[in-house]
Amino acid sequence: MRKKERAIFTVFLWLVFLVFPSPSHPDSRVEIHKLRHHVHPSFTRVVVEIGKVREFNYNELKSPDRVYVDIYQAKLNAILHNHAYPIKSDYLSQIRIAQKVHSTVRVVVDLDFNKAYYRVWHLPDPFRIIIDVYPKESPVLPPPPKLKTSIIRQLGLGIQRVVIDPGHGGKDPGCIGKKGLQEKEVVLDVCHRLKTLLESLGLEVIMTRETDIYLDPETRTVVANQKQADLFISIHANASRNRKLSGAETFFLNLSQDPSVVETAARENATSTKSISEMRETIQKILQNTKIPESKELAHTVQRNLVKSLSQKYSGVKDLGVKGGPFWVLIGAEVPSVLVEISFLSNPTEEERLGQSAYRQTIAHGIYQGIIAYKSTLEKGID
Repeated sequence: MRKKERAIFTVFLWLVFLVFPSPSHPDSRVEIHKLRHHVHPSFTRVVVEIGKVREFNYNELKSPDRVYVDIYQAKLNAILHNHAYPIKSDYLSQIRIAQKVHSTVRVVVDLDFNKAYYRVWHLPDPFRIIIDVYPKESPVLPPPPKLKTSIIRQLGLGIQRVVIDPGHGGKDPGCIGKKGLQEKEVVLDVCHRLKTLLESLGLEVIMTRETDIYLDPETRTVVANQKQADLFISIHANASRNRKLSGAETFFLNLSQDPSVVETAARENATSTKSISEMRETIQKILQNTKIPESKELAHTVQRNLVKSLSQKYSGVKDLGVKGGPFWVLIGAEVPSVLVEISFLSNPTEEERLGQSAYRQTIAHGIYQGIIAYKSTLEKGID
């Protein structure tokens, strides 16, 4: 089966396995059976009663306006499945709750951002998540900055040891530019530069490979776990059939049906030794990954600083953003983990730049700044 066909087939299999989870694995999800809400004179409160501590992530979407909260390692009681609560309000229309995927419950609040503020926070013992929505004309002050949500932030954990993973290596050259520049050589050099920068701040840095050797993609996070790392950063160079495509992008572990993400994942996963028979277990590992919120935050911080660093010295740098994707190299990591595609070897301009020492140093500095910025948010308790 060709790589592209295999990638498409894999996406189809994900949908099947999400609908029919394996009965052989113990169910570690907490059951959510109660959602309550109350419309006060000055605001509306939504409370999701969970009972056990669970990581959660929230964000907002537009067209139409809505706020969602994803609760991980959770399942929805049948009495609440796809339940909707209409609200008679000028700034809020309804509350919805559903099982998004096998181990994630999503709560959605449909509101009007032109008329409302909101905040999401939690209370312990018993654990519950609270969404407060305020009309803009309310005498109540706007909501405070985002509260801490992840277990990492709740426990005030910091960063001392970082594992850096130079993609590919040995018999696997990765992408090869038109002029012959190999991905494995570029990323190894960038990782050495990043290691030097991080060590200058007193951090312990471990590289999955320091020379031109081959490692299976799925074994690289084993190094991070065995070394009890606090972060895992995998660095790669991108490629596309469209030679005009350029820019940097950062990925965190998640499922995706975005064709561009599937194509990138299929390319990076090409040397994996895993087979389709192991797909069910793999999908469950992705869905049960409790580090998704922190990995996503780390990805955004690294991406923002990488693009900023490059843009200060080079023209035409494109920010391709942050995306979730099913990358073997990230599966199994027990710490926040990201995969950074630093530039496109298939693009003539970026291949030329990737061959330059100054450009590689600028990339390393941008990723370094992102890691330090993320580290700072943990130390300050900022989410």
